[in-house]
This record gives sequence, structure tokens and C-alpha cells, in this order.
Amino acid sequence: MRTIDWVDGAVELVDQTLLPDKCVMLRVRTVDELVDAIQRLAVRGAPALGVAGAFGVVLADGDQAQIARLRAARPTAVNLAWGVDRAAAHLPEGREAVLAAALRVRDDDIAACKAMGERGADLLEGERLRIMTVCNTGGLAAVERGTALGVVQTLHERGRLAEVLALETRPLLQGARLTTWELGRMGAPHRLIADSAGPYLLAQGEVDAVLIGADRIAANGDTANKIGSYALALGAERAGVPFIVVAPETTIDQATPSGEHIRIEDRGDEEIVSFWGVRVAPEGTPTLNPAFDVTPHDLITAIVTDKRVIRP
Repeated sequence: MRTIDWVDGAVELVDQTLLPDKCVMLRVRTVDELVDAIQRLAVRGAPALGVAGAFGVVLADGDQAQIARLRAARPTAVNLAWGVDRAAAHLPEGREAVLAAALRVRDDDIAACKAMGERGADLLEGERLRIMTVCNTGGLAAVERGTALGVVQTLHERGRLAEVLALETRPLLQGARLTTWELGRMGAPHRLIADSAGPYLLAQGEVDAVLIGADRIAANGDTANKIGSYALALGAERAGVPFIVVAPETTIDQATPSGEHIRIEDRGDEEIVSFWGVRVAPEGTPTLNPAFDVTPHDLITAIVTDKRVIRP
């Protein structure tokens, strides 16, 4: 199953807000619909957003205002703007050239995820590995297979995976809803844990490696990823456990010198004052809701891309 694709003149994508209860494909025909899908997280994950951005340029049909709106739909993940720019570069050649460029973005992502899975599995030592991960980095975050969870899938296919400990990933539970769904589909052994249990379980020797994805990697190796990643990096450093970032080369942003220059998206009140539509905080409670945090490069053991292994 592909998370996102171009089918008969429109973008088709899995509506991730309905998982794990329903697996529904959305058919998106306009930039407005695509921006809405991106902002409400029907489609999410840095590689998938890059593909969505490229397909969105086709839907925009040369409308520069629509293209700019699409490019800015989510500020932290660099892949969205990259995908938009790669397809938009072919606008002078006509719509068919733009579509061809967007399809190359899709195909390159599929190849990149396969390469990252193999390179990451080759890097990790040990016969039966216990992996910890946060958020969702599988095929739902890309087109197929994924980034960090793509490494997990390769380990599982090679018979080298003992277990995955998946953090629930508050406040939207991408780990509980999406990662466990994907692990179940691949038949990989796994257990779900509360976010706050991660550093403790690292300290208890329950984990052989932490694998995360990335939404933007600065030129110095500082990495923005789902909120909670930094806490795992600190726990892994204290426990002597490898902390590995898995992301395509396109997530490395040479124009951003370090993590302090990465704009962190705040997703507002509703996600944390309520839970699945039920209010859990008093009316009017003020919030601070950063969707991402930044892990400094000196806490990262390695960055695995589709082309190389970087050791910050």
C-alpha cells in the first residue's frame, strides 16, 4: 500500500486521522483540499510531505499564490518546501513536465526508503535487537516502508528484530495509533509505552538502540523531530545506547546552520486541552504546544540517509 500517490489526475492519500479504526483513501483534487489534509495531519511525515508538495504544484496549475500557500502549510518539515520547489522548477516547461518531476519525487522517495532501511540495518550490531522509537516513521510517513521504521522492517525481514518499544507520542498519539498499526501489519513484535517511560526504560537496559526520523536536519547535524525526541536522546546518552536519526538526504537543510534557527511549529490549544474530543483541562486554560523539539548533534550517534552514514 502506498501512503500517497497520483491516480487518474488527482492525489490519493491515506487519511491518517482515521487510523487505526478505518483505512480510508482521500481523493484530493485542489490545493485547498491538499493544504487542509496537510494541516490537519491527514498526510504527515517529512518524506510524504515532500511528495505531497510536489503533487500539489501539479494541482496548482501555475497559480503562484496557491503554490506559496502550499509551500508554507507546515513550517518545520523542510521536505514540503523542497518537494514544492523541485516540481515548481519545471513550470516553464508545462504541466506534463511538472507532473513528471512530481512522479520522480515519489519514485526517489521509494528508493531512498529502501536504501535507508538497508543501510541502517547494516549499521546496527547484534543478532536480536530491541529498538525504541517515537512518533511514526513507517510507510505512513513516506510512500512505502519509511525511515526509522523502515530500518525496523528490514531488521524484521532479516530475522534480527527482538522487539520494538513504541512511544505513544502525545498529544496526537501517532505512535499509539499509527506505529503500532504498521508494526502489527508487518508482524513485528512490539509493545506500546507511555512517552514518559522512555528514558526510564533506557536506564533499565531494556533497549539496544533508539531510532527516530527527522523533519529538518541543520547543517551542523542538529535535528528537529517530534516532541519527545530530545528526552530520548538525553536518556540514551546517559544509558550508553546508540541514538540514530534516519532521514533522506533531502531532510538535510544546508541553509539552516544549527538547530536554534529551526522554526518550531506550535499547534495551538485544542490538541492538549482535549483528548479525542473530550475536554480534559478547564475552559480557557492557556497552552504551549510545540510539535517538535531539537536534538543537538552531540547527542546523535549517527545520521543514516539514503546515501551515507554521518557521525556528528
